[in-house]
Amino acid sequence: MKNILAPIDLSAVSMSVIESAGLLAKALDAKLWIVHVAAPDPDFVGFSAGPRYVRTHRADILRHEHTEVQAMAERSRQQGVDAEGLLVQGPTTETILGESIHLKADLIVMGSHGHGALFKALVGSVCEQVLSGSKVPVMIIPARGNQ
Repeated sequence: MKNILAPIDLSAVSMSVIESAGLLAKALDAKLWIVHVAAPDPDFVGFSAGPRYVRTHRADILRHEHTEVQAMAERSRQQGVDAEGLLVQGPTTETILGESIHLKADLIVMGSHGHGALFKALVGSVCEQVLSGSKVPVMIIPARGNQ
């Protein structure tokens, strides 16, 4: 095992995901890829980007998210893990699956928020979608007790 992909959403479960993936990466001498998938830009999904202040606000959000991801990767490196943080934009599930191929991931470690059946029926679960579309094993870290 050479590459472990840990997609995170910067929620409370993200630290548990990184800790679990980091332990595996360290034990297996694998590289840990901490990836946050940010929402695509408005023009990507068919909407005008809007006035300058809207674009400036969006850029500020992306800079903040990038800084958080880099800080998480640095904490992992301080614990002896070969870690790299990435922020990519796009539709969540498709981007995670695409990054798993691009980064040659041997394992995906991701968190679950444990939403109820109604939420899953209406919106679906990123974990379920990644599980059904992944060509590599997927390890799910439950959110219970992490929030």
